[in-house]
Amino acid sequence: MRAYPYRRVEWRPGARLEKPLSACSIAVVTTAAFHLPSQPPFDETIRGGDSSYRELPVDACLPALGIAHKSDAFDHAGLEQDRNLAFPLDRLRELQADGAIGALALTHYSFMGSITAPGKLISTSAPAVASLLLKQHVDAVLLTPV
Repeated sequence: MRAYPYRRVEWRPGARLEKPLSACSIAVVTTAAFHLPSQPPFDETIRGGDSSYRELPVDACLPALGIAHKSDAFDHAGLEQDRNLAFPLDRLRELQADGAIGALALTHYSFMGSITAPGKLISTSAPAVASLLLKQHVDAVLLTPV
């Protein structure tokens, strides 16, 4: 990990949650590189990482999701057994049923992890997903970095 080319980004405070979680619409953004069977997997040949994203509907069949995470240092065994580890829709549905959270967003988002050249991710892909989340009136995002 000492040789990993970490990039420094100036931190700016994010948005503040203005209402209780029980009244919030929640979305998941993961870096597990999940994709639907109908979507192309993330391109593992792109030097520096594939900065694109995949839209995952709230009713996605979790066991059917493909995993295209490129890092050889990442053990997929847990995710292969239970996609909820990085895309916890089943747990969020339980929280919604219990009234702990409000609604689940209709669309959630997946990125590839281990992007060593994040410039395009920072300038293009992440702002695009942020805009889509705003259009969906999402109040809070559960980030699951892998």
